[in-house]
Amino acid sequence: MTSVSTIKRLCEHVGQTVTLKGWLYNKSSKGKLHFLQLRDGSGIAQCVVFKKNVTEETFEAISHLGQESSLEITGEVKADDRAPGGYELGVSAVLILQAVDGYPITPKDHGVDYLLSKRHLWLRSKRQSAIMRVRDAVAFSLRCFFHERDFVNMDSPMFTPNACEGTSELFEVPYFDRKAYLTQSGQLYAEASAMALGRVFTFGPTFRAEKSKTRRHLTEFWMLEPEVAFADLEDVCQLAEDMIVYVISHVLEHCSGELEDLERDRSKLECIQAPFPRMTYDEAAAVLVAHPDSEFTPGEDFGAPDETILSEMHTRPVIITHYPKEVKAFYMKRDPSNEDRVLCVDILGPEGVGEIIGGSQREEDIEVLEERIRIHELPREAFEWYLDLRRFGSVPHAGFGLGLERFVGWIAGVEHVRECIPFPRTIARLEP
Repeated sequence: MTSVSTIKRLCEHVGQTVTLKGWLYNKSSKGKLHFLQLRDGSGIAQCVVFKKNVTEETFEAISHLGQESSLEITGEVKADDRAPGGYELGVSAVLILQAVDGYPITPKDHGVDYLLSKRHLWLRSKRQSAIMRVRDAVAFSLRCFFHERDFVNMDSPMFTPNACEGTSELFEVPYFDRKAYLTQSGQLYAEASAMALGRVFTFGPTFRAEKSKTRRHLTEFWMLEPEVAFADLEDVCQLAEDMIVYVISHVLEHCSGELEDLERDRSKLECIQAPFPRMTYDEAAAVLVAHPDSEFTPGEDFGAPDETILSEMHTRPVIITHYPKEVKAFYMKRDPSNEDRVLCVDILGPEGVGEIIGGSQREEDIEVLEERIRIHELPREAFEWYLDLRRFGSVPHAGFGLGLERFVGWIAGVEHVRECIPFPRTIARLEP
């Protein structure tokens, strides 16, 4: 009985007859030969159809197949260095499940808006499939990294009664007889989880209603947020550095084909080794003030152009700490040696990527936190549960957040994060 294989596994079946199930990616014909490129989600394989090896009806039907026709192709697996993936199928039978005509995404150039409107089909392209496989590898390796270090995955709720930072615009939704908001971060709940389990991480979708149209922003994106009890700023800086090196190593080892499809320069990833360069906010601000292309004003937060300038100066991620208190969230702990600075960290990816990680040591003193809530004019009642964490067994703790799509975009060499999530949501796009 003929076995069913995936294209990725063809190397295990050389000399054997197998059946592949997939879709027609491309086709060319020459006399009594059809060359079919079949994709099945795991890869693309060349299938060679000799007229003499199939029925007259089958050979003629193949002549009229359009892109994305669905097929089951049976044949002998042969090693061939000239074929995509190094293997091809000598076809003996073809079952046409559906003959397609007029597939809307052809090999010609299409505009981005058109492709995004056909995102449900655009995902089938080689480039988009490669990005999704890199995304999967990154997400898998992140989980492996934290589980190897005895972290527990804890899920934070999507509905929240208040803002995490009190500054970003939120998506307000009706919640029975009251208002709720789509979460902008799982951090506050991760802090509660860390007080129960010590070392935790949350990993799920988050939402920001900022009306931003930059290449770095989505309204819905995935965030990984580790939180560690009995930890300080240096602990999470080291954790983040170790995590980045681990993930890059995993992708280089397991996604060679995808990186090749994306024409990604591997050397730019292979140089990502510890230790990362470090500087304080004040040191980074001095660099920007001296830079001829910068319009930065000391005391302000770094904008996207500032992050680009700083990140392009390094071949590895750069760790920047101790930002002014005015530009950071209420829950971040002040630097005991300089009350105007916060024990926080941003990590900027190289190649102009900008911020990929933001974190801090949290304020563990309840009186200080109560005062911050008052100063920021946040609803005290909404944070009573959060204050309980400081009332009952408060300890120094710290954590950070990693935006998955920005991280994937840097690793894959993709300029816009809208290609790094299956179905992007932006200020201008809610479909498909």
